[in-house]
Amino acid sequence: MANIVVLFDFDKTIIHCDSDNWVVDELGVTNLFNELLPTMPWNTLMDKTMKELHSQGRTIQDIVECLNHAPLIPQIISTIKSAHALGCELRIVSDANLFFIETILKHHGLTDYFSEINTNPGFVDKGKLRIFPHHDFISSPHGCDLCPPNMCKGVVIERIRASAFTEGKKRFFYLGDGKGDFCPSLKLGEKDLVLPRKNYPLWELICNNPSLIKAGVHEWSDGKSYKGFFFTRSMKLSSKKPAAMPILLLHSLVIASSRLFQYLAMNNFHKPFKFLVSAYDQLKNWL
Repeated sequence: MANIVVLFDFDKTIIHCDSDNWVVDELGVTNLFNELLPTMPWNTLMDKTMKELHSQGRTIQDIVECLNHAPLIPQIISTIKSAHALGCELRIVSDANLFFIETILKHHGLTDYFSEINTNPGFVDKGKLRIFPHHDFISSPHGCDLCPPNMCKGVVIERIRASAFTEGKKRFFYLGDGKGDFCPSLKLGEKDLVLPRKNYPLWELICNNPSLIKAGVHEWSDGKSYKGFFFTRSMKLSSKKPAAMPILLLHSLVIASSRLFQYLAMNNFHKPFKFLVSAYDQLKNWL
């Protein structure tokens, strides 16, 4: 599966919540957030909320500890590791922010499994967490009606596909759940796959507009279901290339056979039954 790029959304795809709302709720600024929500863009509001937390005496470590307790999708860690072990390149495309994502990945030991994180900038400045939009929607709006002003994931996917094709990557799997994941799903081709979370907005949009999707569709509900998907997919690919996976077994058999002949030569077996039993026992040990 080395020619496959797996693109993960983050909120409600890797973690089991919205990371922005998680921090806002856990650190006790929900009322202020909801009051200001109708008056400004989401990223501007998140930046203002982080400033408010700082003014209340909340530290960056408070935010980190809050993020470290954000719930993960069940079995997502083993799923990510399995996909990486199969040779897939893993990337994140998320409307969260870099600080939140990197903090959570680091806490769970997942940082090195992803080659790229595409999201809104988030960084610490003089003890305050600052959050900005991915696209400068004031000076150079992306022009997509399907996506929020701060980030068009479709634009991001087009860039990733263009660069990945030059590196020999030919297939893309996209895992997501929200409305913002519909636009990038439209950018996938016939050889690609979109994996929407069942009963979430992306799944509903695809169900209501199936003719707009060129890629194959495979729904999921939790980490167990898409871990099973990766396992099944890898087995299908290996069955099409019979020399790919059995090579290790073949190598083991060659070594075991060589050692078996040495063993027989040293022990000079003549009786067939005794020969078979002993040979079988030795072969089991060496394999």
